[in-house]
Amino acid sequence: MTAVDDSVGLVTTETVTFDTELRLESGRWLRPITLAFERYGRLNAERSNAILVTHAWTGDAHAAGRHSPEDVKPGWWEGMIGPGKPLDTNRYFILCSNVIGSCKGSTGPTSINPRSKAPYGLTFPVVLVQDMVRAQKLLVDHLELPSLLSVIGGSMGAMQALAWAILYPETPRSIVPIAGTGRAGPMAIALNGLARQAIFNDPLWKKGTYKADRPPVDGLALARAVGHISFLSSASMDLKFGRRFSARDGLFDFFGKFEVERYLDYNGSSFVRRFDANSFLYLAKALDLFD
Repeated sequence: MTAVDDSVGLVTTETVTFDTELRLESGRWLRPITLAFERYGRLNAERSNAILVTHAWTGDAHAAGRHSPEDVKPGWWEGMIGPGKPLDTNRYFILCSNVIGSCKGSTGPTSINPRSKAPYGLTFPVVLVQDMVRAQKLLVDHLELPSLLSVIGGSMGAMQALAWAILYPETPRSIVPIAGTGRAGPMAIALNGLARQAIFNDPLWKKGTYKADRPPVDGLALARAVGHISFLSSASMDLKFGRRFSARDGLFDFFGKFEVERYLDYNGSSFVRRFDANSFLYLAKALDLFD
């Protein structure tokens, strides 16, 4: 099977808007709610082969395939979703939606507040993982899926899978939480707290009222770098980087960097081109509050 044969091919991100009030864990209400989603494979006649894939912290609905032939990179789980792959689209109907609070098509801080006609910014309510799942349930019902064969996700996606089992135990027949946790521990909260401060202390953040063309890129890049420290264990860091010094720097250059520092710099600077600072903050809060 070639790389083309085992891909879902060209895909489109769809959106659906629900003109309904969603009661959040905080007691506040959110309306309307737009969800961005993608689907791969076909539903069987019994509508019993649907699998919901839930994405990680800064992920999106684009889990597989390409949006155009010119796309350099496919969806973020291309290795798992497609014909003959573990999530075999010849057998299963795969659904992936962007969570509320994000900036990848679903309602979040960058969305327009229907009351003020301006972006929500920090007037957007705090959302929890449970709220993300309740929004996903609206989508599942909209698509007339009576049940889910499984809910599968990693990191924050694992948290969503756990929340599905608690909130709607009758809907998924199974869950597959990967590299997740049932609650955020103090170390994770501490690192997220440092990431928040990095954004708060960027003068361009302006308490969340920054302009779209002048975002707090320095703070967001540092926040993402802090996050990447937690994405790898100490043992993984040793294997990946060791104490190797950057080949581009002199060993005794005062501003010279180790390879692990270059790794953090790269992931921070590349991240700011694809994600919103306020959305990052809201999703970090959702991670911290999950229990």
